[in-house]
Amino acid sequence: MKAQSKAQQQAAGAALSAKRGETDPSDLQGASRDMYDSMTEAELDEMASTSHDDLPDRQES
Repeated sequence: MKAQSKAQQQAAGAALSAKRGETDPSDLQGASRDMYDSMTEAELDEMASTSHDDLPDRQES
């Protein structure tokens, strides 16, 4: 699944970094923590690799 906003793409990147052991999972907060717990590395990689050129900063409700 592709990211719907820049914030979501960045959170996925942070969670992916923790999944790969590059950062400490205890440093994650909010959405990135939820993504780390509930998504696979492949799902996070797909979301984090979304081009953010045309994405809004935040997803509108």
